[in-house]
Amino acid sequence: MIDMNEDKLATLVQLRAFLAGTQGVEFHPLMEDEGCYAQVGKVLSRFGYERLRREDKGVVLRYLECTTGYSRQQMTRLVHRYESGAPMVKRYRAPAHGFGRRYVEQDIALLAQTDTLHDTLSGLATKHLLLRALAQGDLRYVRLAGISVAHLYNLRGRKRYQDQRVQWQHTRSRKAVTIGLRRAPRPDGQPGYIRIDSVHQGDQDGLKGVYHINAVDCVTQWELVACCERISEAYLLPVIELLLASFPFQIKGFHSDNGSEYINGRVAKVLEKLRIEMTKSRPRHSNDNGLVETKNGSIIRKMIGYSHIPQRFAGEINRFYQDHMNPYLNFHRPCLFAEDEVDAKGKVKKRYRQKDVMTPLEKLASLAEPNQYLKPGITLEGLQKEAAKISDNEAATQWQKARTVLFQSIHARPKDLAA
Repeated sequence: MIDMNEDKLATLVQLRAFLAGTQGVEFHPLMEDEGCYAQVGKVLSRFGYERLRREDKGVVLRYLECTTGYSRQQMTRLVHRYESGAPMVKRYRAPAHGFGRRYVEQDIALLAQTDTLHDTLSGLATKHLLLRALAQGDLRYVRLAGISVAHLYNLRGRKRYQDQRVQWQHTRSRKAVTIGLRRAPRPDGQPGYIRIDSVHQGDQDGLKGVYHINAVDCVTQWELVACCERISEAYLLPVIELLLASFPFQIKGFHSDNGSEYINGRVAKVLEKLRIEMTKSRPRHSNDNGLVETKNGSIIRKMIGYSHIPQRFAGEINRFYQDHMNPYLNFHRPCLFAEDEVDAKGKVKKRYRQKDVMTPLEKLASLAEPNQYLKPGITLEGLQKEAAKISDNEAATQWQKARTVLFQSIHARPKDLAA
């Protein structure tokens, strides 16, 4: 510990030398704020701070920051005070006996007891209980009855309250769900590995909307969309069976997120009967089900929108999907297929080229011997003939008109029947 006398530092050259020679020295002033304030005023006066150039003022400020321990912001405030001629003294004083407490330990304990009785209601409801307790003659609430709702939550954060009110429970173990393999699909260039997800059409006045079930093949992007009233097993299972039967090729893999509407015994039983591998997404691997998630936005949300559709219209929407939308998506709507490139550092980049843009049917036809993947009775030539019946623009016009009729039918119904 060194007691420093800096009165002999009278020139800027000496200050620069001092700062250069004490770069590795850490100062801890022993003076109180009163002494530091006086020291700042003394140094500013000694060097004629107001007459110095900007560069020299910076030297003086760095010297004061070093010797007083104040920040540059605090030094700027003190310099403004000095230049205005105000006295260089501390302007505030701490209370002699500290700040008084309005709510004592007994009040905190009483609040914890009240919350325990009523299972911790909201602040407004608890304040009402406190007022009612005082009105009913319980004088223990004489102080708590005047508390603000904001400060009530402050008291709930006190340690005394937490010690009496909070009940700690150990994390209860949960039996692991053994249904499905937790990994991404591995199609190896073969169609038949689908990714599936559900899209909710919103709530209105407490009523649930329909649910869209979107299934997309990993390799060809062959996409089938269906609709159901609810995602309980009774409604969802027939829709899943319909989708599996509607794909033109054999289904070998079924991948979903970890929602219980898909990860359950009844769905697993159906897939096992069809010898379909069931996989589910891994934590922190958003790309596991990323393909169908992007289709949710680019297909369902873009074509159907976000407005609430009552559940009783699920049948009409399903007919629209089967008759118009699904054929358009697979026979006439182009998709982008990425080509992986590995750079010199081993990083894989996806490239989207014009030559790789094709419809799901064209992608299926581009595979080696595509007929080997199709179900019995279905041929590539038959699918191509079906697609060639109308042009892409005619197919788009048909499904646009069908969608308009569907929406007009939905909006024309009385609201009291739209439940």
